[in-house]
Amino acid sequence: MLIEVMRAKLHRITVTEADLNYIGSVTLDPALIEASGLVEGEKVQIVNCNNGERIETYVIRGEENTGKVCLNGPAARRCQPGDIIIVIAYGHMTLEAARSFKPTVVFPDTATNRLLP
Repeated sequence: MLIEVMRAKLHRITVTEADLNYIGSVTLDPALIEASGLVEGEKVQIVNCNNGERIETYVIRGEENTGKVCLNGPAARRCQPGDIIIVIAYGHMTLEAARSFKPTVVFPDTATNRLLP
C-alpha cells in the first residue's frame, strides 16, 4: 500500500504578485525551488494563511534571486500580493518508507522570500 506524505514545504513565504491573465501555476524564485527540492512542473498545494484558501497548481521557475512568488491564472483570485502562503509537495511511498522519511522544510525570510543563512 502507498500513502501520500509531505515531501517538501516552503513555510510562510509572501506573495509578491498575482497575474490573473497568465495561463496558471505558481512562479517561484529558483533559489526557493532548489532549496526545497521542488521540481518545475510539479503539482503543489498552496495554503493561504491570510484567508484559509487551499488550492492546487504547479511550479514554474521565475527569475533568479528576486524573491518572486506569483500566483497565476485562477489562483490569482485566491491569493493577493502580501498574503502569506505555504507551498507543499507530496509524494507516494510505502508505510514502511514513510515512517523513516524526513521531508525538506524551508523557512525563508517572510519579508523578502530569501533563504536565511
